[in-house]
Amino acid sequence: MNTAIYPGSFDPVTLGHLNIIKRAAACFDKVIVCVMINSKKTGMFTPEERVEMLCRATERFSNVEVDLSRELLAAYAKRRDAHVVVKGLRAVSDYEQEVQMAVINRKLNPQLETMFLASSEKYTYLSSTIVKEMARYGADLAEFIPREIVDDVNRRMREMEGKEG
Repeated sequence: MNTAIYPGSFDPVTLGHLNIIKRAAACFDKVIVCVMINSKKTGMFTPEERVEMLCRATERFSNVEVDLSRELLAAYAKRRDAHVVVKGLRAVSDYEQEVQMAVINRKLNPQLETMFLASSEKYTYLSSTIVKEMARYGADLAEFIPREIVDDVNRRMREMEGKEG
């Protein structure tokens, strides 16, 4: 079976992420969307909440599985018998860091290849950080994140704003 991993923090998942998932699902027998823990970031949602939201947003894709990992991507890929990492690139600024990570992952796991998918033009500007900022100001998120999670993001932002005030 040809298995790929699409790793990320997905805090929250955006329509840009979903577009990459859909396109990767058309290329591979199985795509594992893996919530990875970024030690440099404090999340809006717990990793488990992100997994649950991703499950709802991807349930229409029969060959997509959602998982959570607290280990290095190269080790996770080896354990899951996956040989391809899928990464979306929004802009040239993403490229340098992603290539660096691809080289490191290949050093740690020589069987691991990285496939870059250019973001669809309409999502090149979109990031989880921008979504959180829009949510903070009460913007309509329907064009930016899966409809299945709009209420979750708005509710969490209200909870977070309530604690700050």
